[in-house]
Amino acid sequence: MNKGMDAPSGTGPGPSGVDGLGPGIRACLFDLDGVLTRTASLHATAWKQTFDTFLRSYDAEHHLEYKPFDKEHDYEEYVDGKPREDGVRDFLASRDIHLPEGTENDPSGMNSVHAVGAAKQDAFLTLLNEHGPQVFEGSVRFVRAAKSEGRLCAVVTSSANCAAVLQAAGIDGLFDTTVDGNDVTSQHLKGKPAPDSYLAAAKALNVEPSAAAVFEDALAGVESGRAGGFGVVVGVDRLGDGQGERLSRHGATVVVKDLAELLTAEAAG
Repeated sequence: MNKGMDAPSGTGPGPSGVDGLGPGIRACLFDLDGVLTRTASLHATAWKQTFDTFLRSYDAEHHLEYKPFDKEHDYEEYVDGKPREDGVRDFLASRDIHLPEGTENDPSGMNSVHAVGAAKQDAFLTLLNEHGPQVFEGSVRFVRAAKSEGRLCAVVTSSANCAAVLQAAGIDGLFDTTVDGNDVTSQHLKGKPAPDSYLAAAKALNVEPSAAAVFEDALAGVESGRAGGFGVVVGVDRLGDGQGERLSRHGATVVVKDLAELLTAEAAG
């Protein structure tokens, strides 16, 4: 967990800038990939490369018809927003494939859950180096407006690459604390859709969950916000095609296509 500064006690939001959260919301907790940065597509591509390589080999060995990983349905349903190894387990279980767990030291490969996870990490880092992280400008404007009102801001992500992505995107200085995949492992937190990581961020900021808003683009993420009893759960619909309805069904209390929709006209301009 990276805590950038001490959380001020009793600080409330100011009078302008952010709409739709309510005056009792003192903290904003943001998912990273797909909410703040355009890295969700890189993760989806890395998962597809990894799983397709695995499935070609596995299906050929077991005389099965090869069915590739679907970057939209399979990504959203089984891996988006979850810790890496949970994503491996859940997707492979959907194909009735069960690998040994292995260990965190397993090299990139296909013979264990951790080895497949390591292969995905290698693929993601290659893509990140090639393309770099791009931010959603509306989200950055929203974070700046929220902080100008005295609201605390945190990043809560299942990714172990949080610090590197924030730094590369030039937005690491905007946040009071982060809870990432490394913290999930070291603190033995349950991954999303469990609320543990968001609750850990609220605790680090000395804010009750009811006084915090969660911002998520993943179904597992809005589920974790609902399970944690957070005051507002904002679903960010980056996909269209019914994604907004799915986010609502899974726990979002507000759905927007971009966080700029939650800014006042003055702040948005």
